[in-house]
Amino acid sequence: MKNFFVTLAIVLYASSVVVAQAPAPKSDPAAKKILDQVSAKFKSYNTVKAGFSLTIESATGKVNGKKTGTVYMKGSKYRLSMPGQETYSDGANTWTYDKSSNEVKIDKVDPNATMTNPQKLFTDFYDKDFLYKLNDDTKVNGKAVQEIELTPVDKTRSYFKILLEIDKVNKNIVSTKIFEKNGTHEIISVTSFSSNNPAVTDADFAFDQKKYPGVEVVDLR
Repeated sequence: MKNFFVTLAIVLYASSVVVAQAPAPKSDPAAKKILDQVSAKFKSYNTVKAGFSLTIESATGKVNGKKTGTVYMKGSKYRLSMPGQETYSDGANTWTYDKSSNEVKIDKVDPNATMTNPQKLFTDFYDKDFLYKLNDDTKVNGKAVQEIELTPVDKTRSYFKILLEIDKVNKNIVSTKIFEKNGTHEIISVTSFSSNNPAVTDADFAFDQKKYPGVEVVDLR
């Protein structure tokens, strides 16, 4: 889960938008063209709702854990729901609610953080921090996908490679696979996706304490 926002999103699957930097000299122009299309497509959405699965597997492919969740996004706002935990952010504050302890922690959003919300993962994830190249086309669940391989410029990262699989027709990210240096793989696959849903409102991105009787509030702002 430590690289969840790095993955998720690259996948969905989904901020404040940063202008993409020029690619490193060794990056593949063909890959950049596709990534630019993915970024532009995602920026055109007013709201996004996506279901996903997160799988942790060993280097030999053995599944060590699997979770499912849902993410909602609108601009710099997001809500992430997974078993036992929910995260809300209205762009200024973030609430992390733990169901088992009935506790919510509140933090301010750090505008200088490298990854402040999921939408960055769908827009400017491929800037100066990565080298990237286009691999051969493949198929996922019968869909033709384009595979792009990213390697971090910063070799101190905990991972050494990321594979993005992008729907060849609609330019949405289908899945992301992160290769950790410790041998494990983190895979996020998009299971459902909808955009521009008028039912998603600003109220969905703030924690409503009245809905959680007896909740303990830890305010870290």
